[in-house]
Amino acid sequence: MQNKKSLSEVHETVNVPQKKNFWRTFIAFLGPAYMVSVGYMDPGNWATDIAGGSKFGYQLIWVLLMSNLMALLLQNLSARLGVVKGLDLAQASRQQYPKLVNVSLYVYAEIAIAACDLAEIIGMAIGLNLLFGLPLVYGVIITVFDTVILLFLLSRGIRKMEIFILGLIAIIGISFITELIISQPQPSEIIKGFVPTFLNESGLYIAIGIIGATVMPHNLYLHSSLVQTRRIERTNSGIREAIKFNFYDSAIALNLAFFVNAAILILAASAFYKNGFNEVSSIQDAHKLLQHIFGNLAPYLFAIALIAAGQSSTITGTLAGQIVMEGYLNLRISPWIRRLLTRIIAITPALIAIFYFGENSLGDLLILSQVILSIQLGFAVIPLIHFTSSATMMGIFKNSLIVKIFAWITAIIIVVLNSKLILDEFSKFDQYFGEGKMFIKLIIIIILIFSAIILLFVTFEPLISRKRKEKTYIPHGEAIEISKIGKQVYRKIALTVDFSKQDEATITHALSLGGKDSTYLLIHIVESAGALRMQQEIRDKETVYDAINLDKYKCELEEMGYTIETELGFGKSSRAIPKIINNKPVDLLVMGAHGHKALKDFIFGSTVDHVRHNVNIPVFIVR
Repeated sequence: MQNKKSLSEVHETVNVPQKKNFWRTFIAFLGPAYMVSVGYMDPGNWATDIAGGSKFGYQLIWVLLMSNLMALLLQNLSARLGVVKGLDLAQASRQQYPKLVNVSLYVYAEIAIAACDLAEIIGMAIGLNLLFGLPLVYGVIITVFDTVILLFLLSRGIRKMEIFILGLIAIIGISFITELIISQPQPSEIIKGFVPTFLNESGLYIAIGIIGATVMPHNLYLHSSLVQTRRIERTNSGIREAIKFNFYDSAIALNLAFFVNAAILILAASAFYKNGFNEVSSIQDAHKLLQHIFGNLAPYLFAIALIAAGQSSTITGTLAGQIVMEGYLNLRISPWIRRLLTRIIAITPALIAIFYFGENSLGDLLILSQVILSIQLGFAVIPLIHFTSSATMMGIFKNSLIVKIFAWITAIIIVVLNSKLILDEFSKFDQYFGEGKMFIKLIIIIILIFSAIILLFVTFEPLISRKRKEKTYIPHGEAIEISKIGKQVYRKIALTVDFSKQDEATITHALSLGGKDSTYLLIHIVESAGALRMQQEIRDKETVYDAINLDKYKCELEEMGYTIETELGFGKSSRAIPKIINNKPVDLLVMGAHGHKALKDFIFGSTVDHVRHNVNIPVFIVR
């Protein structure tokens, strides 16, 4: 059985050189991790890094380093799963867990993607506001239209998209190198920041936000899919080579992301913390203070980098959304609908925050979005560790003992920190919602208990049930037994005619399918202005001529020995044809297609597409 591949439109579209040349092979594998790494430099990271740097100076650099090492480990596991098993994380989860658990994991993944998209929307809107003075509300609304960029890039191939992302990363990197030169941080203080220190409640909240902003759950789904865009040799040596070069790709890309995040935190520490501005959590405030302290160039570069970060991250977030929907739900929808839904879901809280709490609330919303991301991490990380540690799934490529130990330490740190954060925040319930809101409190408790049960299930279920029966996914089921298929006999065949050259092909194919044993229903639709309004009551010249032409076809075919019926419909073809078919005992519909595309489809309508969705019989299209 062959499974539907993850991101099938770009699956194995990049060739890996067969001749062993290190640099050519290295370049062929270069790309997936860079697309993943942009999620580690999105505007959500900026908010947590700025908040951490302004409040604690260089003290949280070690948290960034720890988060980066966690990310490198987990992204490497994600790439290994995709290379070895040929499954993305969502597909692997669907193989292992029952439906309720998979639906729950899907919901958690979508929440994480929406939280990430929220950060990107806010970042883009703020960047446009800072650079062009565009009001934040308009900036948020404009972000809906970046759907077009993603669809264009995807249609051009995965390599073009990777080059576009690399260009945006270069803009971000150059901007922050210049920022650091301008701010002149103290190297000795930076080095001290790599030493772990105790975190109070406020520091823990920001640290968890940094972890959530760095180790993003949707990136684990994304990376396990993107590595499958390379066409590799499916041998042990070919797989081993792919794992090695994907590790190089991840190490370089994520270290670059660490540099960007560290640069933002160091910039905030040297610019704000050292000058007594210890409560800067808003990107807008950071921009104003940069201008106040360093002049015009620094804030200008800051805004450009922010827009580049937001745009690059939103592309990868959409791909992750497609992966989790197809993997968990066995559901594939049009990319532009998928993108629009994701963006609308994320826009809603941003607009609510602006209208009800003011533009200054966006900074807090950014940090909250990153904390939400971190809380979702356990639901992606734990299954990933289980799958890549399984000899059944991975064979000789399963995780080594040392990798398992570090992976589980990472998972424990994430779950424990998040559990503490949730308990701390829940203890402030009355402060957030007011006293006596027992119904809201009960709902929150139920959600927390359910989430804890799901987390415990994905943690311990694979230890109990080592292997489940393999399931099929996206978007098909299992292949049927061909020997059980019988011969289909069409007793009555309907065919549409429009008195054009297309009729010859339509009639020829219809007759060849049924022969002289079938009855044929010839259908023509009168689409004149009068017919659209008056339907069958119309008696204009077009109707009279159409009836004569239809009768001519009937007479000629009957002379040839065929049994013919006719039906004249009125109005719009896409509606009139299904209406006739659904009221007749017809087994098959044969239609001619003129091949309208793009603008013509918009002007003339796509009749075939509308008809096939509104009839309950097979439709045979003749071109």
